[in-house]
Amino acid sequence: MVVRGVLMLRNDNLYELPQNLPVPVDDGATNHLVGLQVPAIALMSTAGNIVDLGSISGRTVVYCYPLTGKPDADLPKGWNDTVGARGCTPQACAFRDYYRELQALGSGCFGLSAQTTKYQQEAVRRLHLPFELLSDSQLMFAKALRLPTFEVELMTLIKRLTLIVENGRIEKVFYPVFPPDRNAEQVIDWLAQNPQRDDK
Repeated sequence: MVVRGVLMLRNDNLYELPQNLPVPVDDGATNHLVGLQVPAIALMSTAGNIVDLGSISGRTVVYCYPLTGKPDADLPKGWNDTVGARGCTPQACAFRDYYRELQALGSGCFGLSAQTTKYQQEAVRRLHLPFELLSDSQLMFAKALRLPTFEVELMTLIKRLTLIVENGRIEKVFYPVFPPDRNAEQVIDWLAQNPQRDDK
């Protein structure tokens, strides 16, 4: 926020998870996803590329998240009390820190949210993310796959979940994801235990 022309930083820490966050439960909202072909939908990336997740060969990790906060802007009211909402920045940082391990296991990585590319580019710069974020601002991807969403302050946001896509088909879903900062480790463990077969 800005007070009398001076940029005021937030009084909480976006990079750490607050204590006593509500823990999400599995409501079955992603049970239909495993085995589905990813739809051919063009998504703009923070690097200015058009990405069709359904056409990528090999394995790709796609972590979907609601909304990254900004140091100079308040999060939506009641964000910490909204189940599964808080933790997008720690989750992104974890995937950043484990990016080389993901690559070593033969997997690409994208983050995906309903924010605009311009909004996402700020996070990529500030967090030094080595991978691209994809914008589903029209929710075309979310609607095509019937991803779970929630409403806050007139925004429709995608619930936190992670897809492992292999040759355009969803192979594994992590949902719910909690705590968010452990998601990258969970993904790496799964990839290590489920190596790609040459005949796929």
